[in-house]
Amino acid sequence: MARERGDARISFYEQISSNKRKSLVLMSIILLVLVLIGYVVSFAFDPGSFFFIMIIAIIFSISYTLFGYYNSDRIAVISVGAWPADVHKYREYNNVVEGLSLASGLPKPKLFVMRGSQINAFATGRDEKHASVCVTEGALEKLNKQELEGVLAHELSHIANYDVRFMTLSAVLIGMVAIISEIFLRSLWFRGGNDDSKGNAILMVIGIVLAILAPIAANLVGLAISRKREYAADASGVKFVRSPTGLKNALLKIKHEQNIPDRNIHVSKAVAPLFMSDPFKKKISGIFATHPPLEKRIEILERM
Repeated sequence: MARERGDARISFYEQISSNKRKSLVLMSIILLVLVLIGYVVSFAFDPGSFFFIMIIAIIFSISYTLFGYYNSDRIAVISVGAWPADVHKYREYNNVVEGLSLASGLPKPKLFVMRGSQINAFATGRDEKHASVCVTEGALEKLNKQELEGVLAHELSHIANYDVRFMTLSAVLIGMVAIISEIFLRSLWFRGGNDDSKGNAILMVIGIVLAILAPIAANLVGLAISRKREYAADASGVKFVRSPTGLKNALLKIKHEQNIPDRNIHVSKAVAPLFMSDPFKKKISGIFATHPPLEKRIEILERM
């Protein structure tokens, strides 16, 4: 019997390409929102101030994220209290990553272990030469070799896809939107009320609405980009190991422990989006979620 349309096989190549295209489209939307609010806000005051406002936003936003970008591997690892994965004590962990590095053509990243009884992991670093991978103690204890390989292939995919660099660019653009909105809303307190032009009044209202809504919209788009990068890393991980089984079974184990709190894990909200699954186990779905639903990820892997 013919396979139903909804159960059609998915090529990991198609999945990777599709999610990368969608990420670029979403990034373009943030850029469009940035230009739109910059134009409307500057035009509401002085059309000649457009470039001045944009330059200020760029300088502040880039300065704010530049330090974090160049030190992302160290900051993330230190913030979760991780320690180096000694090659003798964590032999299988090191061996699996070495094998995946050979298969993917990536240099072996620095390996770390962190406290936590639940299964989780993250990768960080601005490029393949400054990359680190960290797993929880729970991941090393509960996953068999095939499942651990699937998880680590997913994390190496984030490095191969330059996801930290991509998400940093997204953060810069979102930060610029927030800065421009803040500049505009604060400047209203110092703006005189002598200009009664109907056209300027309309622009002022549009500017206020955009200044309030644009940061919210940009953050929602940023969350969507984060979810798409997780789907892409799943597919790229399958490409590295040529099988979705290990990652799928690891996600099933993560799903089964979703309702079990982990009091041993200490993670800041800033680092949480880096993890393979939400370390806080928050039941947030849809457009406000940092990670795609585990059920959806498992379903896609089953169809590969």
